[in-house]
Amino acid sequence: MKNSYDVVVVGAGPAGGTAAAITALGGLETLLIERDSVPRFHVGESLMPEAYWPLERIGLNARVRESGWQIKKSVQFVTANGKESTPFFFRDHDDRDCADTWQVERGEFDKMLFDRAAECGADCHDRVRLLDVEFDSEQAAKAVRVRDADGSERRIECRVVMDATGQQSFIANRLGLKELNHDLKKAAIWGYWRDATRDEGDNGGATIILQTENKDSWFWFIPQSRGITSIGCVGDHEYLLKGRGKPEQVYAEELEKCPGLKSRLASATRVGQLHTKQEFSYWTRQHAGTGWVLIGDAFGFIDPIYSSGVYFALEMGVRAGDAAVEAFRKEDFSGKQLACWADEFKEGTKWVRKLVHAFYEKEFSMGGFMRQHPEFAGNLTNVLIGRVFDSGLEEMFAKMDEAIEKARMSAISA
Repeated sequence: MKNSYDVVVVGAGPAGGTAAAITALGGLETLLIERDSVPRFHVGESLMPEAYWPLERIGLNARVRESGWQIKKSVQFVTANGKESTPFFFRDHDDRDCADTWQVERGEFDKMLFDRAAECGADCHDRVRLLDVEFDSEQAAKAVRVRDADGSERRIECRVVMDATGQQSFIANRLGLKELNHDLKKAAIWGYWRDATRDEGDNGGATIILQTENKDSWFWFIPQSRGITSIGCVGDHEYLLKGRGKPEQVYAEELEKCPGLKSRLASATRVGQLHTKQEFSYWTRQHAGTGWVLIGDAFGFIDPIYSSGVYFALEMGVRAGDAAVEAFRKEDFSGKQLACWADEFKEGTKWVRKLVHAFYEKEFSMGGFMRQHPEFAGNLTNVLIGRVFDSGLEEMFAKMDEAIEKARMSAISA
């Protein structure tokens, strides 16, 4: 590592790896650091089809196709009583190459991004821990202090710090910028299974969302390569992790309440240990300042249910990378410039947030709503694909808000 760069990107997940590739391709001297050894384990394996475009931008789609990862062509929902919805096949909505996506293995996927950033010209180092971000008297970021793999500490000057530190959100936590969504304080318990039963044909790689009988939790079913399936349970943090014993016990109890899942695991064997994670939903009330910007989960996190996290991280990496390249061209390193993309980004992602809230409304039935409003099938598929930027979703969500309020009032009357 040198003592000075144009840009320092902290965190080599999807946002950081993409941003480093974009800034390096834009001619900026870029340092990408990751505190763990690459590859490293991470959850979040399912991509939205719109991930095609940021991957295309950094030249990775062909490599992803050759990876051998499970192709994902659809999303399916299973109700609390085990009734399966008709799958949402992406290609029925848009018959282009971007319709198919993947269930990736995150360690390999993130390493692919890390390696691609290096190929694009970024200086990439793992096992390097961020110790501090230095600000000058006008609160402009001017340097980082890091500790490398052999324990040596060093100070690195830069004009822009891109914080892609995930839910650690280094700068946001330091400056007190996080705002929790108290309606979405979730937790997840998940593990991996061998030989779980999958559907035949094009739905065999589908992400399946399965509700439990009382709708207090739900499971994801994400088929991966080599016969492995990621299966996780999500519920309110208090419900899953407070006063119910060890995660093994809670996971088993919730499985018993999920009729749509038990049959798929009849001949399956769990491999490895279970994992737990807090899935608190949050935004940051300020996304950038002079010389720094937040991207990926450091910017905000919605919920795991619609698999939006990796796509949004990739998208933020491209948008923030472009903004940084433009900042050097204009000699404008203000927060306004570095986050010039943030308002449009949040405006689009709010539709996923609204769909998440609708899912967690116990009295509301998405299936019933779609039967009453089949004209919105294309709009709903757009959200599941990730096509939420300039996509004309206002009417569907206005009708959905009305239906949710009506369902709440009916429940109160009953």
